[in-house]
Parts: sequence; structure tokens; C-alpha cells
Amino acid sequence: MKIPKRIQPLIDDGIVDAVISRLMSGKEADIFVVRCGSNIRCAKVYKEAMKRSFKQAVTYQEGRKVRNTRRNRAMEKGSKYGRKQTEEIWQNAEVDALYKLASAGVRVPEPYGCIDGVLLMELICDAEGDVAPRLGDVTMSAEQAIEDHGVVMLYVVRMLCAGIVHGDLSEFNVLVDEYGPVIIDLPQAVNAAANNQAESMLTRDVNNLTTYYGQFAPELLDTRYAQEIWELFEAGELHPDIELTGEFEEDTQSADVDGVLTEISAAIEEEEDRLERMKPDEL
Repeated sequence: MKIPKRIQPLIDDGIVDAVISRLMSGKEADIFVVRCGSNIRCAKVYKEAMKRSFKQAVTYQEGRKVRNTRRNRAMEKGSKYGRKQTEEIWQNAEVDALYKLASAGVRVPEPYGCIDGVLLMELICDAEGDVAPRLGDVTMSAEQAIEDHGVVMLYVVRMLCAGIVHGDLSEFNVLVDEYGPVIIDLPQAVNAAANNQAESMLTRDVNNLTTYYGQFAPELLDTRYAQEIWELFEAGELHPDIELTGEFEEDTQSADVDGVLTEISAAIEEEEDRLERMKPDEL
């Protein structure tokens, strides 16, 4: 096949030996199967910002820190240099997340580096050696759905313990090989502590996967893993091997407005009395 323009420099440098096929075209990148020596790998070619269809990219970039103040100023001004730096941070975010999550015990493709907007990483294959299917293309028994859902919830917990929320997790961003689910597509991963939308993104991630697995095991649709996970996270009680229940009770206790107003009035009266006592005695 014709060699993609962005991959040609890697071939010229001997990093990639051949492009075997196009695997898929996504909203932020095109994916190719390539050969590197005797190894078959995956090459993710990021699309330029103007060609990406990923919505609300700024929301996902909130909380990503850049230590170099010159780079920060350039990115804020949107200069040519600044746009280039923004692109590099967007692309490197996935590489950083892959290394971080692998260390945290989350199954992700092994990365081999990102060069000029091309991420080389492990090609996930099934037992027959073919490219592993996406979760959305897989059917399963109720028992398998419950088991795999539990595995994915564990990965969500471990991601959060590592300070990361996937931000775009669904049946289209999970591959299934002979050992189970593998999490993919992480350029939009957000900093859980620094992004104001982290909770809503985690809730959406969890609900997307619960809805999919719930097709095969309807009892999963009654669970509330997202709320349980986030509450434990905020309380500082979440840990990588925690056993979740899928249960969560809302705080239905209504606020005692009258009681609060009474306390405020009492405090005002007390302060007024104090100020009155502090006045000098009249002659």
C-alpha cells in the first residue's frame, strides 16, 4: 500500500520497515499495522488539529501542566510555536498515560515511543494472531459480561488511583483479546485532581461500559459504580485493589433551612450584645 506521508520519515530512519495495512481511521488519528524488524506493531498517526473531529478538546486539556513559562505564554497566545507545543502535549499525553497506567496494573498497549506525531505501540491480537476486536463487536454470556465488567471497573479504579480519568471510554475504546479487556485511546485522558469535569467524565465512562455489558447481564444496569468510585476517591479511601459493591446511597436528608436561619439570627443577636457591652458607659 501507499506509505502515509507522516510515516515516511520513520521508514527513512529505519524505525519502520514496512506499512502492512490501514487498520482504521478515527476522530483524532489514523491507525496502521506496520512491521518493525521482525515485529508487527501498530502506528497511530495523529491528525492535525484542524482535521480532528474530537469535540471540546480544550475541556480535556484543562489541568495539563507545562513547566516552561515560555511555552505556556506561546500556547496562550496561539502563536505558530504555541500551536506546535499544544499539539506535542496532546500527542505525548497518550504516551505518558500508557506508561503510567501500565505501571498501575491497567492493561494497555505497550508504547514504543512517539516520533513526529506517530505513536508506535503494541498491536493487540486475539488467540489466532488476528487483530483483536473492539468490545463493541463482541457478544458474550451473562457470566462473561459480569466478569469483564468487573475487570473494567477495576481498571477505572486503578486509573483514578493513578490520577487519570480516561474521558472517552466506551465499547469502542476497549479491545478484547484472549486474556480479556485492554484499554486504548488515551490522548484525551484528564488529570483527575486538576480538571473540573473529571467527575462527570468518569461517570460517563463508567455508565457507557455498564450500559454495554448490561445488554448481556441486565442486572448490571441497576448498579451505581460511578458514584461509589467517586465518593471513595473524594474521601481518600480508594485504593487499586478495592472491592466495589456497585451500591451507592444518595444523601436524601433535606437541608434544615429554618434551623440554619435561627442559628444565624442567634449569632447576630449575640454579636450585637457583645458590641453593646463594649461601649463606654454613658456619663
